[in-house]
Amino acid sequence: MPEKKPKKKPGAPRKRRKLAGQSVGLAAKELATASLPNVVEELQSAVERDGGKVLTAYREPYGGKWLVMAALPIDQVEPTPYQRNLSDAHVRKLEGVIAKLGRFLDPIIVVRKESKDSQTRYWTPNGNHRLSAMKTLGAKSIVAIVVPETTTAYQILALNTEKAHNLRERALEVIKMYQELATLDEATEETYALEFEEAALITLGLCYLENGRFSGGAYHPILRRSDQFIKKSLHSALDTRRERAKTLMDLDKTVVEKVDALKAKGLTSPYLKSFVVARINPIRFRPKDAAPLSFDEVMDRMTKAAEKLNVEKIRVEDLARSGGAPEEPSS
Repeated sequence: MPEKKPKKKPGAPRKRRKLAGQSVGLAAKELATASLPNVVEELQSAVERDGGKVLTAYREPYGGKWLVMAALPIDQVEPTPYQRNLSDAHVRKLEGVIAKLGRFLDPIIVVRKESKDSQTRYWTPNGNHRLSAMKTLGAKSIVAIVVPETTTAYQILALNTEKAHNLRERALEVIKMYQELATLDEATEETYALEFEEAALITLGLCYLENGRFSGGAYHPILRRSDQFIKKSLHSALDTRRERAKTLMDLDKTVVEKVDALKAKGLTSPYLKSFVVARINPIRFRPKDAAPLSFDEVMDRMTKAAEKLNVEKIRVEDLARSGGAPEEPSS
């Protein structure tokens, strides 16, 4: 018999990842030695026209991309329209720290965005809490690192791991970003695969927009295996996404009816919805070598199974044997 690997003791320190075998990027003295590209010079001029003040321009040390550090009129800076809501507790904490230090030491990240009403705005995909704190404290300006490439805002938002998103926050962030990007060009969902993370979040985002208390967590594992990126322009694909969201919400209404029937029988558990969804899940015991089911196939099978589910045959022991996540708390 092969020798069993010894189990790690709880709380044992994890091994650190090895450092890269060779150095990359720029040396310190190289960050500001090259001549400015035209796009950076134009950005600097635009910042000055907007009433801001350019402090410096430099290349960041990892990829050598150009950035502009500037002081901006604070009333011209706002959060991106597709990111999660502020945490009031975090903002209040920042207000206290900034006021106590008497200094603002952590520049926010922004991109320059000309809106449809011809007014210039600076969107911050990373710095909304600091921005809100400074506005509350009455600051006239704020120091920001201005990224020349506007589309970088979407990538920064996707990579921002300062605070872990729950499923609802992630899905809402993705669909708001999707709706904004759909107005820009003919790009497809796959073009923004990094920013969207997964196709399921787009569909769930539309569900949450319709119903903020939607129990997306019950369906997320199924959607991750059946909901794929649509190979159409975002503008065209949005109609299909709305149809998928409606199909999912219609299914959920049937599931809720079954959950209510189980509760009427006296069955009480935070896992009731997960239990019902698991019973009608056509992917759960599907062979790994079987052809994957499409979103429409999965929804059709689940809807039919939900309608046929006989709650009178479900016993307490069945529920006790079931696993899964409890229903999401409403917010």
